[in-house]
Amino acid sequence: MKLIECPRDAIQGLQEFIPTSKKVEYINSLVKVGFDIIDFGSFVSPKIVPQMKDTEDVLKQIDLTTESELLVIIANKKGAEDALCFDEINYLGYPFSVSEIFQQKNTNNTIEKSLILLDYIKNISDKKNKKLVIYLSMAFGNPYNEKWSLDIVQKWAKKIVDIGVDIISLADTVGVSSPKTIKSLYKALSKDFSNVEWGMHLHSNPIEFYEKLNAAYDSGCRRFDGAIRGYGGCPLAKDKLVGNMPTEKIISFLKDKGEKLNINEIYLEKAISLSNSIFK
Repeated sequence: MKLIECPRDAIQGLQEFIPTSKKVEYINSLVKVGFDIIDFGSFVSPKIVPQMKDTEDVLKQIDLTTESELLVIIANKKGAEDALCFDEINYLGYPFSVSEIFQQKNTNNTIEKSLILLDYIKNISDKKNKKLVIYLSMAFGNPYNEKWSLDIVQKWAKKIVDIGVDIISLADTVGVSSPKTIKSLYKALSKDFSNVEWGMHLHSNPIEFYEKLNAAYDSGCRRFDGAIRGYGGCPLAKDKLVGNMPTEKIISFLKDKGEKLNINEIYLEKAISLSNSIFK
């Protein structure tokens, strides 16, 4: 079982800039909880995501005395090369969309060119002993009326796997998945590419949270992304209530399923309380 906490996804869309010191305090509180991975920042253009312009400064102040590993999001060659300069970073995450429109909106690149870029990033990441995580965005559909099908997702997944990527997280970018599509997609992909560690980065409104999480778990998924109190999500979602899966609810769900988690409940409560000063 792997739990990935995503303060980066929760914070990046906030309009008011969160001071570096506050980000550091919050991320350090998360590190103490015992999450397997912390998705803490991104090396992208500060013009596009101004909230993440201090990722390097935040990184220098993160408490690295725990077993939690660090992940950053990158969207181009420069971002990848910048991220690889830091020994503290364990994972590079790249958003690869099966929607042509969203790929160009999100990374200013076509899907085909993104595939070429991935091959380059995979090679340089291997040389630095970093793991590459692909977020297969719009994996369950898109808001552009572009054609979507299981076959389309499988096609691009195969191309990514052929490059050598072995960690892929299915991202329900705009919260359009259903228990049925979650089960069918996860089961098909995990069967076709059994050497891949498949995860879920689901966005959902509060009402549909449980059934989506349960569908993923019952399908065999054991890697989940979340954000405390469900903050964040994609601004393209038509429902304003659609955000990240609330981490505290994921933890409660997994405990009810009998999973043994390396979570410090005291520090979790402190992090939840501290989130009040970030997300006002």
